[in-house]
Amino acid sequence: MHSNSYAQILERIHAALEASRAVFARFTPGAIDTEYKAGHDPVTEADRALDAVLRKELLREGEGWLSEESVDDPIRLQRSRVWVVDPLDGTREFVKGIPEFCVSIGFVENGRPVAGGIHNPATNETFLGSIDSGVIYNGKPAQASQRKSLDGALVLASRSEVKRGEWKPFENARFQIRAMGSVAYKLALVSAGLADITFTLTPKNEWDVVAGAALVLSGGGFVSTLDNTALTANHRNPLISGLLASGPNLKTELLSVVEPHIRLATAETGK
Repeated sequence: MHSNSYAQILERIHAALEASRAVFARFTPGAIDTEYKAGHDPVTEADRALDAVLRKELLREGEGWLSEESVDDPIRLQRSRVWVVDPLDGTREFVKGIPEFCVSIGFVENGRPVAGGIHNPATNETFLGSIDSGVIYNGKPAQASQRKSLDGALVLASRSEVKRGEWKPFENARFQIRAMGSVAYKLALVSAGLADITFTLTPKNEWDVVAGAALVLSGGGFVSTLDNTALTANHRNPLISGLLASGPNLKTELLSVVEPHIRLATAETGK
C-alpha cells in the first residue's frame, strides 16, 4: 500500500483519521448542540474540534490548507501541495444520529486530487488511497465497480436533493436509487465498489468532493465535473457546479443519461 510516491502522505492521512476517532468518541450523534451558519448549514463543536486535530496532524511547512471550518488563507493559492478537508461531512446526519457522516481528507498536488482518506465512525469504515497505490477499504484492497451496464446499477443520491425533488427525472430510470447523506461518504462507497455511481447536479465546494474524487480515481473509477472535464482543485473560488462519479465502464451511459439534466442545471446556475 505504501510503496508509492505518496507513501508519507498516506501515513499522515491514516494518522489523522485515527486521531479523528478519538474526537468522535467525545460526542454522541443525535445528541449534540447545533448552531447554524449562513445558509442554514449546521455546525457543531465536533466540526471545530475535528478541524483542529486534522490541521495538527496533516499540515506541514510549505503546504496549503482549505477546510470548510477554517478561515480561508489565500496563501494556499501559491502552494503546489494543498490539503482540502471537510472535518465532518454530513453534519445534518450527525446531528440527527443517522450513520451517514464522515471525516474527509483530500490531498491536491498542482491542482490534481491525488490522495484521500475518509472515515465513517458510525459504520467503522475507513477508505484510504492514492492514484498510484489504489484504494484500501478497511485494510483490504478494493476497486471501483466493474459493472458494464446501468441496468440494475446502484446509484447513491443526495438525501437533500431527493427531498427537494431534484431526482424526480430519474425515478423511472434503469438503475436503483438510494438516498444518503454525505457526498464524501457516497464517493468513498463508489471508490470501493460498494455502489456503482453517485452524482450531484447541484453546486458543491471542493472540500465536499476532493477526497472522495481522489479515492474514486485511485480505485480506477471515473470522475468528471458537469462540463465533462477532469476535477481540479485549489481554486480561489472553491465552488464547483456539480460532480459525476462511477465505475470505469459506466462513463458513457452515465453521461448520456444525465446530459439533458446537466444542461438544465448549468443554465439555471449560469455556469
